[in-house]
Amino acid sequence: MDPHTSVARSPFSSVVQKRRSKSYRQSYRSYVGTMSHLGYTPGFTKRRLTTCRLAPKRCSTAEINPEQRALLVREWQLSYVTPLYRFQHGHLKTYSRQLAAFLVSERQKGVAAEVGLESTLKVTFTLVAGMAQTEEEADTVFIKIHSKTPLARPDDPQKVLWSGWLTCVGGDPDYLRTVPEDFVCLPLFCSGGTEGLTALVKAWFQRTFDCCFGRLEINSVNLQWLAALWTDCHARTSIKQLKLVWSVPAEPPMEVIYAMHAQDASELWRSVRKPGLREEEDDGSVGLEEVACFFKGLKSHFYRHFRVELSAGRLTQVSTALGSAKHGGRIKISNSSYMITTLTLLTECALLKMPI
Repeated sequence: MDPHTSVARSPFSSVVQKRRSKSYRQSYRSYVGTMSHLGYTPGFTKRRLTTCRLAPKRCSTAEINPEQRALLVREWQLSYVTPLYRFQHGHLKTYSRQLAAFLVSERQKGVAAEVGLESTLKVTFTLVAGMAQTEEEADTVFIKIHSKTPLARPDDPQKVLWSGWLTCVGGDPDYLRTVPEDFVCLPLFCSGGTEGLTALVKAWFQRTFDCCFGRLEINSVNLQWLAALWTDCHARTSIKQLKLVWSVPAEPPMEVIYAMHAQDASELWRSVRKPGLREEEDDGSVGLEEVACFFKGLKSHFYRHFRVELSAGRLTQVSTALGSAKHGGRIKISNSSYMITTLTLLTECALLKMPI
């Protein structure tokens, strides 16, 4: 066992312890003047983290198309991306050819030799329908890079080297309406593949659409939101267990892994979920105070049994049967029925992270 990991058991749970592109600056600032759109400067001060969200609603299997299922097959690294200048959804075949040509060019320069681009390349851009929640949101775009070795037979399947997608789900409509019409806002970028190939894809986007990328982490508050929203789903879809990981300041540093049975987590959640409110009065919203009370209960239970104050640490990871999320910006969505709920929160994170 790792000496830096604390392990224990409780009666009902187990514990195992950039630069902004010039054209965007000019277009955006000419449109909104000197105001900031995301609340980090004294501009649009009402733009803040959401304190109330709709409880997750299950999507029927019939509503999930094959393109959406492709988003569930792996863990993704998150980034934010500024609006794309003159990006057009009707030109996806052209973009496929252009990105493939760019990768071939980089390979000939020797830049791409170490990221697996020694074979015949094929790039595909496809639309993922049914993700947008409002008219202001642009359709999700999925990108895949395939390869086939020169010695492969014609009927041999192509190997997927890299995949990624850009999306905007449940984005703030007030902000989206301020984006100039020459720009398309797809602020959440999810990538799966080597860092070198991801860097090349980002470089092509930056050169072609005058945009900027940045690292997108999931802070403790948003990890708590995900834990609460996923636990709320247990009555309809089993979450199996709620697993939380804290980084606790100690010498040496200690990691606490708190694994709670799904039913116990669900009962605690129901106990703080609008107590005293009749079912017919429930408007389907979840408040930040409820999330805070839920975690206060989790921490209190842990302290009673192990005398470790988790409030002194930082929540770094959340996982259930519906998905997992890590502070470093890695996300896996394991159940398509509640994908929209998760992506709405991540879209908000991306919009808040973007610089002016």
